Amino acid sequence: MNERTSGLDRRDFLKIVATAGAGALFGARQVAGAEPAPGTPASTTQMPTRPFGKTGFTVSCLAMGGMFDIPGNQLVLRKALDWGVTYWDTADCYEGGRSEAGIGKFLGSNPDARKRIFLVTKSDSRDPQGMTELLTRSLDRMKTDSIDLYFIHGVGRMDELTDDQKAWAERMKKEGKIRLFGFSTHKNMETLLDGAAKLGWIDGIMFAYNYRNMHSDAMKKAVDACEKAGIGLTAMKTQGGGPIKTDSEKERELAGRFIHRGFTPEQAKLKAVWENEQIASICSQMPNLGIMSANVAAALDRTRLAANEFQALDQYAAATCDGYCAGCANLCEAATGGAPVSDALRCLMYHHHYNNPEQARTEFARIPASARERLLAFDGAAAERVCPRHLPIARLVREATELLA
Repeated sequence: MNERTSGLDRRDFLKIVATAGAGALFGARQVAGAEPAPGTPASTTQMPTRPFGKTGFTVSCLAMGGMFDIPGNQLVLRKALDWGVTYWDTADCYEGGRSEAGIGKFLGSNPDARKRIFLVTKSDSRDPQGMTELLTRSLDRMKTDSIDLYFIHGVGRMDELTDDQKAWAERMKKEGKIRLFGFSTHKNMETLLDGAAKLGWIDGIMFAYNYRNMHSDAMKKAVDACEKAGIGLTAMKTQGGGPIKTDSEKERELAGRFIHRGFTPEQAKLKAVWENEQIASICSQMPNLGIMSANVAAALDRTRLAANEFQALDQYAAATCDGYCAGCANLCEAATGGAPVSDALRCLMYHHHYNNPEQARTEFARIPASARERLLAFDGAAAERVCPRHLPIARLVREATELLA
């Protein structure tokens, strides 16, 4: 397999971006929803783009997740544009609103940049009045007249998607305030993707998708249904429970396998997801130039994972599945009277695997107080009996409540 990518060696690229001079590497980029300008020369180092379902929009295959201090990291936004990362994702609640405000700060100083950005934000509200209020605030914060893709944030059940929302989205589109509508989800994903494909009014979905869950029959069926329905798909949580550790021979062997090929295990996990062309983009939290440059290098690298490397990831996933919550919340919630087990474990993931205790506590605080109370006396044994990955749920939930409450 060719160890070079379109004339640019991976190691050389990483050295170049480390000097913050990579902006000159990239040629003209395709604007979301537009064709390249006539006469634009092809660039061998252009950020790859993909169609966003059948919406008519085209997006960069790497998206910038906005869950970080954007006002204090304006250079990250500038380099995102320079390196072709033109899909920007945020939410009304990220960093207490500072994420949207930081994008607004950048667009206020660089108004022409808005034409190049596929801008996504999310609503924590589910009812039309609340969604209107939050959308109005988001538009004001980000100093823009419209949102390219507006999500309902963190949907967990199909009954959260209503006809009132459908009518609201149609009205906002007619008013030019949003262009596309959909939702994000961390749990019960296969059910939600399959159900959304039948609705006929969902344009895009962001969901947890990685080397651990992408090969299951249920996930394949759900993704196929969305592709047939023309829904644009964005993958998140692609690292599948955090970095590969080094406390076992299997983990050291896996890490060494990819490093020998010239990319890190984190880059390999991204490339595994990009192998599925049904996924339009990967949303990655990139709060600094080091992470962003590594992700951009992986996106530009045309070397594909070999069959034995996919097999190595599958074997690693099987060997470590007891440490990863797959988000099948319908099982543990039904067994525990509605205790938000998967939400608690997701917050614990932010603390342990993302090394971001502040975000973990913020997300935990967003769980309704009445639901958090159920965690203090829930039946951990019942949850563990139905967990397909045999997680030590009682211990993990206790850890989450002690660390994050």
